[in-house]
Amino acid sequence: MSRILVTGIGLVSAIGNNAAENRKSLAEGHCGISQLEGFPSRFAGIMPFGEIKIRNQQLIEKFGQHQAGVTRPCLLALMAMEEAIADASVTNAELSDFSTALINATTVGGMCLTDELFHDANAADEGSPYLSSYDCADTAIFLQKHYRIGGIINSINTACSSSANSIAFGAALIKSGRAKRVIAGGVDCLAKFTINGFNSLHILSNELCRPFDISRKGLNLGEAAAYLVLEPEEELRGKKYYAELTGYANSNDAYHPSSLSDNGVGPYKSMMDALEKAELLPAQIDYINAHGTGTENNDAVESIAMQRVFGTVPAFSSTKANTGHTLGAAGSLEAAYCILNLSNQELYPALQFETAIPETGYIPNLKFKPAEIKHVMSNSFGFGGNCTSLIFSLT
Repeated sequence: MSRILVTGIGLVSAIGNNAAENRKSLAEGHCGISQLEGFPSRFAGIMPFGEIKIRNQQLIEKFGQHQAGVTRPCLLALMAMEEAIADASVTNAELSDFSTALINATTVGGMCLTDELFHDANAADEGSPYLSSYDCADTAIFLQKHYRIGGIINSINTACSSSANSIAFGAALIKSGRAKRVIAGGVDCLAKFTINGFNSLHILSNELCRPFDISRKGLNLGEAAAYLVLEPEEELRGKKYYAELTGYANSNDAYHPSSLSDNGVGPYKSMMDALEKAELLPAQIDYINAHGTGTENNDAVESIAMQRVFGTVPAFSSTKANTGHTLGAAGSLEAAYCILNLSNQELYPALQFETAIPETGYIPNLKFKPAEIKHVMSNSFGFGGNCTSLIFSLT
């Protein structure tokens, strides 16, 4: 079976407006979590967020998207997609061909516009220009129309594992012969909808998040868009590539709507199944980009699951300390960061970490350093126990 290779990367997050800026910020240990500026919220000035400091109007002008009803997720997705497509040298003809698929992930989609949603739900008039955007597939439809993508289009919403699953689903399309190239990833923006929702769960921190640290107080929400271009080896025709997607697996521990099981059944199975698919032993993984939300449940359970899988756990960290938790974009964003680890042969600092939680026992406080890395794992665990692990390799 043909190898699946990553030929393009497109990123925008709180630490950079493209892949190069994200890599530079990771290497320098930059934290993009700050005060909320983009819209009014009762939590602005109280809680920090991983906000992208580009206003919607700037993106509208940049991409000429002046039509009514375009949401921030569409604009951020467009920004990252432009980079990924250019990076992979995908032509307009290839985009329009039936063999090119788009798998987009999101948790909120156009429902980010909470005030408009409230108005439209209660209005006696015909509604606002944003009425159609409340569909979870709105961003995927927007991207399909903008690029005239001719192949399979799908939207995935499995909470915080959404865009990791979009990558796994894209790989399955290629393996089954249903696509020759797949643009896979996800997008979510900061919004009252998510801020208020996560606050109701009492898991937002009023300080910078500290994944796997004993003094962690919860997560910081962030926003991002991240897309990978996946292509089978026989379609490259001399094109450069970053890494191979060697393993991917999804599981569900079906334990609780917003918590993982105490012994990490779901995370354990997703990691083990991904290793089996990649035909790798646990000891061959050189680095793990952990889900690492900074919440009490996730960090303890993920630590237990990693110890069950690896025994002696390899170097790992959570880049949510850099960007905040970007929800539907987290899986593809952190997968891209793993690919940057591989392609540049370097490890990045683990931010805000001082003292390990008992379940971990020990976590190396990584500093930026060159490293010999061949296989990396990216973990993404969502509400409802939906757990996905991806493995990327230099081959």
